[in-house]
Amino acid sequence: MQRGTIAIAGTILVAACAGLGLEGLVQPPTFESVDARGSEIRLRAPSASSPLGGATVRIWTRVRNPNAFGLNLAALTGDLFLDDARAAAVELPLGLPLQAAADTVIPVDIALDFEDIPRIAGVLESALGGGTIDYRVDGTVGVETRTLGYHEFGPGTVVRGEARVAAF
Repeated sequence: MQRGTIAIAGTILVAACAGLGLEGLVQPPTFESVDARGSEIRLRAPSASSPLGGATVRIWTRVRNPNAFGLNLAALTGDLFLDDARAAAVELPLGLPLQAAADTVIPVDIALDFEDIPRIAGVLESALGGGTIDYRVDGTVGVETRTLGYHEFGPGTVVRGEARVAAF
C-alpha cells in the first residue's frame, strides 16, 4: 500500500514540475571527439551497387551524462560535414544507456556513396595518403529518462574533430 502511495505521489510531483516549466532539470549530454582513438574515413571501392564507390566515416566520441540520474541516449539526427561541405544526413537511433554523471566512448558510423555526393569525392581524394579531414556533426540529440520523459536538445554542433583518411 505504501509503495503505491509513493508511486502516485512521485507521478504527481513529476507532472507538477512539468507544469511549472521545470523540464529544464534534464541537461543535454555532451559529446567530445576522441580522435586519438582513431576516427577515420575508410574509402570503399566501386561496386555494382555503388559504381563510384563510397566511404564509411567512423567517429569515436566520448558521451558524458552531466545529470545526477541515468538516461538513455535515444537519437542523434542531423548532418555530417567534411571540410565544411555537407556530406550526409545522420539519423541514428541509439538507445544507449548512460549512467548518472558518467561517460562512455562510442563509435558513430556513417556511410556515404560518392554518386550521391560527388563534391565529397574530391575532398577525400585530396586527403589520401595519410591526410586528415575536419568533420563535424550538426543536429539534435534526443534523450529519454524514466520519470521525466523524452527531451530533445539542439540544433547545434554535436561533435567536431579530425579524421584520418584510410585507403581502400
